[in-house]
This record gives sequence, structure tokens and C-alpha cells, in this order.
Amino acid sequence: MYTTMSNNTNKLSLEPYKGVRDFYPEDMRVLNYIFSVWSKTLESYGYEEYNASILEPSELYEAKSGEEIVSEQTYSFIDRGERRVTLRPEMTPTVARMVAGRRRELPFPLRLYSIPSLFRYDRPQTGRLREHFQLNADIFGLTNSHAEIELISIASEIMKNFGITEENFEIKISSRKLINAVMSDWYELDAEGSRKLQKLIDRKNKMSSEEFTTKAREITDDAFEFLSLRHTSEGYEEAMALPSIRDAKAELDEVIKTLHKRGITNVVFDDELIRGFDYYTGIIFEVFDKHKDNNRALFGGGRYDELLSLFGEDNVPACGFGMGDVTIMEALKAYDLLPKELSFSTTDIAILCIDEESIEYAERVAAELRAEGSNVIVNTTFKKVGDQIKHAEKLGIPQVIVIGENEVKTESYLVKDL
Repeated sequence: MYTTMSNNTNKLSLEPYKGVRDFYPEDMRVLNYIFSVWSKTLESYGYEEYNASILEPSELYEAKSGEEIVSEQTYSFIDRGERRVTLRPEMTPTVARMVAGRRRELPFPLRLYSIPSLFRYDRPQTGRLREHFQLNADIFGLTNSHAEIELISIASEIMKNFGITEENFEIKISSRKLINAVMSDWYELDAEGSRKLQKLIDRKNKMSSEEFTTKAREITDDAFEFLSLRHTSEGYEEAMALPSIRDAKAELDEVIKTLHKRGITNVVFDDELIRGFDYYTGIIFEVFDKHKDNNRALFGGGRYDELLSLFGEDNVPACGFGMGDVTIMEALKAYDLLPKELSFSTTDIAILCIDEESIEYAERVAAELRAEGSNVIVNTTFKKVGDQIKHAEKLGIPQVIVIGENEVKTESYLVKDL
């Protein structure tokens, strides 16, 4: 039996899909403010904006992360042409594909940024949704650590440009090169054992030390003890006698030293920092909020020199980071740093018409003001002036002009601040 949408039992939900957001004008003001800080900071360092479709072949993520990740953590489907398609869960594979496609034409070193929407089938929670916007900043073509130093400097400057002072956030830094050297030359693990232990270390702060050691000994052996590479830790000198570990640690120490010289003194070595993506090959870092109500990682990145080989191309050295709008918004709320002017509309002036006879002059005034750079709406509801003013206030419009018989006759008007 056919039923119509007027049947109350078939009403559509007013809620958005779970884990995504609607953006009303007041929400877009906040979002656009975040985007503007990101864009202005990156462009001040000479980065250029790029973009791409939200759709990618599923094989792109399977080659990088494995089929299990694609099937369980992404939005993937078969299109009408029987192609397997995924809504992008991250931007790095896409920009790697784009650079690989034109690597013989592009001017290296290449500095790029984008602010795409990303999709991940996660359990929605504070600071993590199924769709979010993310700033991505990448340098291609620099083999030395100047790329990491520049990107970490940019990350620090973005935080400060939002008004978050250096003492309120910490930049934790480590190295996949160092981690891999420890795994192979200290713990003597093969590739699979190394991968398992790194995943375990990545979750180390979510379990007791006893539980961590028990699980680690299932991967390594009964004598396993976690090696900390801080200068005062037990085993440090013995580990530094191994060339692979010593060289990787020296490279990391030099990056930290250079950043400190540049005034970025809240950079600290963290030997438990792993980062989840397998494609990292060198320096990795994460920015942590120290606010008591938002004590968490905000964003991070690192070097990924081998990703372009997925496309059958020679490797191009690459380094980058991603910063999500959800996590930075939580930080801005925690510090009460959202600008107060965001409560105002992007419309500067509302012209309030008293009657039909006032419309022609009102539209002429509006055109003149727009030509001078103001954003103007003309209210032609002809409601009482008080009601029209209340409407402008509700929209967050800061100024009004009332056009009535006298204004039309004298071709003059007054601007009223609300």
C-alpha cells in the first residue's frame, strides 16, 4: 500500500547523520575564522592552496593502510560503473598522487596546503567526528631537516595566531627512523614484531605499566624492558653505542636544538610518540593542549619520503602535518578565544523600508554603499521600525538605516549603530 510523506509515521528526522554537523550562519562564521587563520599563516610562508575530489579509488588506501582499514574505518562503496570508491579519510595519499602525476613539471621544493572535508567511520566523541575539515600543509623536495623545522615553526605560529600562548601547548617530537632502529637493533625484532610493538607503545598511556610490559613480552621475550632514550635513562649509553640509534638520535636532537634557537622552546622529545600512520619515515611530531579541560593531542605530522612509490614513481622527499577544525575549536572554547565579533553577521548594514514609496531610494542607497565595499540588505517587509530593528539585531547586523518619506524627499539618511 502506498503511503505519503504526510503520514506522521513517515516523517523525516530533523537531525543530521550521526557524527556530522550542520553549519548555520553563526557556525560558518566560526569555521571561516578558523580557515582564515590557517590560510593567512600558510600563505605568509609561501604555501599555495590546492584541492581535489572527496572521492578516491579504494585501492589508494588499501595500498597504504591495508584492506582491513578500508573496510572497517572508511565510507566505501561500489559505484554504478562497478568501481570501488572511498570518501577520503585523509589528504596525504591524495596530494601524493597529485604530485606523482606531475612530478616532472612541478617546481621543487613545492609548498602546498588545503582545507578539505574528511570522512572516517569512527565512534563520534569529543574532538572526533565522522566528518571534519582539516588543514593539510606539505613540503615536497627537501631532503634535509629544514622541512620539519619549517613545518613545526608554522604549527607553533598557527597556535599563537589563534591566541594560544606557548606555555599552554607543547610540541612533542620523535623520529620513526630512531624508533625503527631501536626495534631492529635493540629489541632485535623483524618487521611484523616491530609493527606490533609500535602499535602497543602508541597505546602505552592507556594501560598500566604492568599490562604494557606483559603484552610487550608476548611480542618480544621475557626479558623485555622499555628503553627510554632520554639522556639520564638506564640503557641510554649502551643504546647510543649502536650507530643506527646514535645517528637517528643526533638528527632529532639537532632539530630540537634549532627550534629552541628560533624561540620555540616548548618542543620536547617524547620517546613514546609513535603516530598511527605507517607511511612516516623520519621526524614525527604532535601538538598537545595543556588546558586542564582539554588535555589532548590537537594535531601532528611528520616526514613520509616513500609514499610516492605507491604510484610506481621514484620517491620524492616529503613532510607535512594535518590540523582538524574540531580539535582546534575545542581548544579555542577552552581558552575563550573565539573572537567576540563572530557574533556579528557578515552583513554590515540593514536598510529598513517604511513603505513601498521608500524602496526605490533605499535600493539606490544600498547600491552606493555596496560600491563602497559594505555588505547591505534591504528589508521590504514594511513592518514597524522596532520590529525591523529587532530582526537586524537577531541577525547580528551592527548598523541600520531607516528610509521613509522624509529620507526620500531630502535624499539623505542617518546610520544608526546597534
